[in-house]
Amino acid sequence: MGFLDIFGGGPEPERALKLKPKITQKYGDPVTRQKAIAQLGEMKCPEAVSVLLARFTVTVEPQTTDADEKDHVFELVSAFRQDAVAPATDFLRKSDQASSWALRVLAAILPEAEVTGVVTDLLKKLGAEYTRNPEKKAVLLQFLEGKDDPRIAPVIVPFVEDMSDDVKIAALKTLGPLKHEAAREPILRVLTAEETAKRVRTAALASLAQAEFGVQGYREKVEALMADPFFIDKSGLVKKRG
Repeated sequence: MGFLDIFGGGPEPERALKLKPKITQKYGDPVTRQKAIAQLGEMKCPEAVSVLLARFTVTVEPQTTDADEKDHVFELVSAFRQDAVAPATDFLRKSDQASSWALRVLAAILPEAEVTGVVTDLLKKLGAEYTRNPEKKAVLLQFLEGKDDPRIAPVIVPFVEDMSDDVKIAALKTLGPLKHEAAREPILRVLTAEETAKRVRTAALASLAQAEFGVQGYREKVEALMADPFFIDKSGLVKKRG
């Protein structure tokens, strides 16, 4: 039976799905869970990947066992190579949990540019949606930090004004080095908003300094918020001492 036959249905996909309760079992004999992990790793169907990924959504005690099992699952899923891409991408889109693990899987299999495309496409969708758990947005933004790709900056700008401080900070850290002019106004709006938390203001100042943006239109408000090590030079640019 070939891979496409398996994908279309049959005993192996059904067996994989039946193992999900065992792989996500938090209590009881860990050997049961570990045996299920091993069985799934031997299968050759995308359902096995999807079920293995579910292991990342639960935490078991002791922490050493949890870490060892998750590392093992990562190795098994990565070994599926191209056959793991669709399940891992689907998991990343649909699950609010374990986003960092899904990204690690994709990064281990795909070229960076392709993973960046997956992340920016997902951020476009998430940007227009309210999420109860902002961790996923933050993880996706942090993945893009330090990367130089023309798709990144336009997608990140809306997150500077997200409801979550952690998301705002992740967006600000990623945007600074990109020097994307369209980000200047949103960064200044967040910096000078009365409700903005101190740690977000610090991140906004750092972002402005990295981007070498001026404070035109906001100088008086920004000067009132200025604190070491940041200052505004004569030309109106935010600078950082040291």
